[in-house]
Amino acid sequence: MTKTARLAVDIGGTFTDLVLALPDRSLSTKVLTTHDAPERAVLEGTAAILAQAGITAADLALVIHGTTLATNALIERKGAKTALVTTEGFRDSLEIAYEHRFEQYDLYMERPEPLVPRPLRFEVPERVAADGEVLLPMEEAALDRIGAAAKAEGIEALAVCFLHAYQNDAHEKRAREILARYLPEEVIAISSEVCPEIREYERTSTTVANAYVLPLMESYLRRLEDGLKSLGSTCPLLLIMSSGGITTVETARRFPIRLVESGPAGGAILAQILAAENGIDRALAFDMGGTTAKITLIDDMKPQQARHFEIARAARFVKGSGIPVRIPVIDMVEIGAGGGSIARVDGLGRITVGPDSAGSMPGPACYGRGGTNPTVTDADLVLSWIDPALFAGGYITLDPKASVTACTSSVATPLSMTPETAALGITEIVTETMASAARVHAVENGKETAGRTMIAFGGAAPLHAARMAAKLGMDRVLVPVGAGVGSAHGFLGAPIGYEVVRTRLVSLNAFDAPLINGLYESMRAEAEAVVRLGAPGAKLQEIRTGFMRYRGQGHEVAVTLPDGPYDVTSLDVFKAAFEATYNALYGRIIPKLEIEVLTWTLSLAEAKPLPARIADPTPAKAPAPAGTRRIIDPGTGGPVDAAIYDRSSLAPGARIAGPAVIVEAETSTLVPDGFTAGPNAAGHLLIERTAR
Repeated sequence: MTKTARLAVDIGGTFTDLVLALPDRSLSTKVLTTHDAPERAVLEGTAAILAQAGITAADLALVIHGTTLATNALIERKGAKTALVTTEGFRDSLEIAYEHRFEQYDLYMERPEPLVPRPLRFEVPERVAADGEVLLPMEEAALDRIGAAAKAEGIEALAVCFLHAYQNDAHEKRAREILARYLPEEVIAISSEVCPEIREYERTSTTVANAYVLPLMESYLRRLEDGLKSLGSTCPLLLIMSSGGITTVETARRFPIRLVESGPAGGAILAQILAAENGIDRALAFDMGGTTAKITLIDDMKPQQARHFEIARAARFVKGSGIPVRIPVIDMVEIGAGGGSIARVDGLGRITVGPDSAGSMPGPACYGRGGTNPTVTDADLVLSWIDPALFAGGYITLDPKASVTACTSSVATPLSMTPETAALGITEIVTETMASAARVHAVENGKETAGRTMIAFGGAAPLHAARMAAKLGMDRVLVPVGAGVGSAHGFLGAPIGYEVVRTRLVSLNAFDAPLINGLYESMRAEAEAVVRLGAPGAKLQEIRTGFMRYRGQGHEVAVTLPDGPYDVTSLDVFKAAFEATYNALYGRIIPKLEIEVLTWTLSLAEAKPLPARIADPTPAKAPAPAGTRRIIDPGTGGPVDAAIYDRSSLAPGARIAGPAVIVEAETSTLVPDGFTAGPNAAGHLLIERTAR
């Protein structure tokens, strides 16, 4: 076998998932994440899965990687010592932020601390106007003083963000040249490359966040590359981005901020593929792992996209309380609700779960690695939803007594209830927390959850999916093959792609077709230079978007634009596209008001058509269960005898009735009373509600 295997690796907060795609089959495994050196788990897992397949690292054609390392560094404030260089008079814009309170009536409201403290924010006399004209030439001597001071302070990374640099980047590029005399150029991030678009605070915040994780990600990616080479691999290492596209390791080194939601993005890509394969027009992707749960809405087989994301929110679910970054991202809500989320009783005698997690070390109490706090996994084990000998494919043998002890001491005893009731309360709270987040996310996007099909994956999702679906008014749940490592499977289906953005204010009343054509030509060249590194001969697909508004409005709506080139007749097409989008969002348009385009984006990716819809399977007889287990049903709250099935024993078209538990290597699927389940023609489990 030579260069025919592809490896996908997803580092999560608790587990590192690996999927090896071979010409005739695929293999998967889970290993505990090694937070002190994340590449160690990757390399150990790679060696193990290659040995399982009977091949060597030299047989790998491609390694696709997603990681939460950048996200965790920002959340935990474990990035580089970073300084900010900005226009004189603007160093406090990072702290002034939006100049409003995200919790209007909370007297104890705390904003997230800026990543760069005020003494490390340096000012340079220079000024560029909003149209790009230089009003004040840059004082280069000031940059020499700043460079010397930064070196003396032990600064590890620099962010350069000058006013209106998105229109004219000359000052920022020259500043980098001068500062590179004092610090390595690869740890200097300039806003005109990281985020070349309008809005000062978000552009500064994004550039600072990128610089903050630059040294960490560069060091990690270098160690990972060296480790893969030491195993014998000579294939390319590619990284999945928050947008769902794949990019080269060189681009990831320069713009690590684009990787902040890389793992969850893989899950959304998987859900998109499954929606097409199963003819699902309206889906909700539900990814629940060991540390967090992620929810994405998918309509017409397309995940929602956004250009704004918040990291490390100080207030749970509250917009404006986190660090804003402007990057292409699949629009999702992320909740601190995973298998490792810690449960406790608060001062009012209520069970609360998360957002803190036991992670992989010490992990849930049942892991036997020193953890004593009860977690969702401990509660699942107390309710007998999990077989302690088969958890994570037998990689970890769980200790049920430790789970009972943890649930009893922290929840059951303070509330005078049985361990089983306490465990059921923990699972109900975490499920309702996730359901509430899904409802809010849907409403904020003008959508609803009822009537959708849930696509559930991640190690913990199949256990909680049916109950959560019932809470959200859904009757169908799809649990894909390899659900326990779903995001890694999604990596293998993601296209190599890149997105470029530019801010240029253009009024449709003065439509300038040559300017727009020239803008998109330069954006195409920039994007193609990146994409061709990973997909040299592939057919490429281009998507153009304009962020448009009525004149006087403070925010824009994303409008899909036609392919160019444009001429005077394109004006009516632009106007019609904007009005259709605006009307869909707000139920009306504003006649005779001037329309303008503020920001332009170009997304370029290798063309990867979605799969065709599979046929429904021929009905088949269900096998006899492998046994029964006494569990607590999440709907009734009472004990029931659940039939136990090995997933591989269920033929496509077979149906079983709940209560039942379907087991496989990386996860288990709970089928409560009132539901039926069985594989479709592709082997994905379809769970349907039969009783309300």
